[in-house]
Amino acid sequence: MAEPFTIYKLTILYMLDKAGFPLSNTQISNFFLEQEYTDYFRVQEVIGDLVKADLIRFETTHSNTQYTLTAAGRETLGFFKDKITEGIESDIKKFFEKNKLEFRQENFVLADYYKTTNQNYDVRCQVRTDSTTVLDLTLSVPTKEQAEVICNNWKNSNEDVYAYLMDILLK
Repeated sequence: MAEPFTIYKLTILYMLDKAGFPLSNTQISNFFLEQEYTDYFRVQEVIGDLVKADLIRFETTHSNTQYTLTAAGRETLGFFKDKITEGIESDIKKFFEKNKLEFRQENFVLADYYKTTNQNYDVRCQVRTDSTTVLDLTLSVPTKEQAEVICNNWKNSNEDVYAYLMDILLK
């Protein structure tokens, strides 16, 4: 049997492979914590090691970090997949089934902001599917606080905004 640290690494690679979309730090951590496999700090250490080894890559926004599997990570998983037990595979499957809709919402409805050269903040709000960007909207606001409010509200209001825009633009 492989050592726990190795199993944790392979479990994360397996999760990213099976998800089919990026997973957030919170989503990955919650799996390990809900299953009581290990503690939060060990998960962060494992994620850091996978990033350093270029087995996973990350993209960070103001409020979220999402991870994806690299080609090297996929290849590594292929070599060592047999080290992941059926029990772990089953736990991952159940975790994804339980959280699928929430994960899709978190991973396909995105909002981030950045400071522009004229000292405003541009807020980029997106709705994506597996292969398409459905809506990509950038708004310029004068304060960081406004940018944060827009980002926070986008998660709950994106469907209404999309419907409104389609209604107005297709008249």
